[in-house]
Amino acid sequence: MLGGGQLGRMLTLEAKRMGFRVITLDPVVDSPCGQVADEQIIAEYDDPQAVADLGARSDVVTYEFENIPLASVQALEEEGRIVRPASRVLAVTQDRLAEKRFVRGCGVMTVEFAGVACAEELEAAFTRIGFPGVLKTVRGGYDGKGQWFVRDVDEARKALSQGSGVPLIYEQFLHFDREVSVVATRGADGASIAFPVSENLHDRGVLATSIIPARVSPLIIERVRAAARVIGERLGVVGTYCIEFFVRGEEIFVNEIAPRVHNSGHFSLDATQISQFEAHIRAICDLPLVEPELLRPSVMVNILGTGEGDHLDGIPRLLTDPGLKLHLYGKTHAAVRRKMGHFTVLAPTLDEALVRAEVGRKILHWTAAT
Repeated sequence: MLGGGQLGRMLTLEAKRMGFRVITLDPVVDSPCGQVADEQIIAEYDDPQAVADLGARSDVVTYEFENIPLASVQALEEEGRIVRPASRVLAVTQDRLAEKRFVRGCGVMTVEFAGVACAEELEAAFTRIGFPGVLKTVRGGYDGKGQWFVRDVDEARKALSQGSGVPLIYEQFLHFDREVSVVATRGADGASIAFPVSENLHDRGVLATSIIPARVSPLIIERVRAAARVIGERLGVVGTYCIEFFVRGEEIFVNEIAPRVHNSGHFSLDATQISQFEAHIRAICDLPLVEPELLRPSVMVNILGTGEGDHLDGIPRLLTDPGLKLHLYGKTHAAVRRKMGHFTVLAPTLDEALVRAEVGRKILHWTAAT
């Protein structure tokens, strides 16, 4: 496993349940994944010796986030190691310009966009696309980082100066009805499955709540799943991936591809008979895939740090809800907006799940350790 965060942790727990041994590479001592893996190599992701060591000791290598160095994955492949998803998937999904061009090439819509490397290109972009818009770094950035919402020329120029000279992309700001995502898994044999479509609510760029099933029409569900299948096939993904969409009326627009398990799919640990994490392990290890089945309507709530302390109060009261499952990630410092855990509520109806999820959210609060 390249990466030691919470996604790696949940992947490892599922892999261990299935009888596999896991070694992770991450620079952080006692990482969330390292706490549950058989072993952790403590090194930077671009350390060639450490990466080679990981490959030599593994039958298959995967990654839990897409901002690892592409060169490290390519080096593993050049040594004959099996890496899933492959470097070609990472090459597209690490670059927002390449990703949007790829999606358009699949016949799937995105918002209007343009690459921006200088003031002249920025002016050409907002002249053609208009305001408001979003200026983003082409590489890196997540949870709202590396993004600037701009409403006029002055804000656009200010954002460009804050971009520190890195390649940028200017995107049309779309007034959409809902944001949804679908997690899918594809095997090396081409077999594919898709999880129930999730409706996602964000708080200042960070996922706050996922609602399953999404409150959209059957036509939207069909179009989202079809687009995910085509994109997965064209990319040649082996493993689990997620695609985020904006929904406007009966139209869908791809926002982003994540070549990995995804926050919006965490509900699958409790609300479907196979999780996105188990599906990924099955796919990369050439095991059969089975179509997920939603057991009950569900709402997943992220537990975010506030910077007010590292002790989470309210857990005993939270756990009195018989339909609630709590997952904490083993992180010691609850920095502002850091993902520290999540909980999922299962209920007979979606309305009931939403009410109970909000009750649970209000119960929890961070305090200084006593």
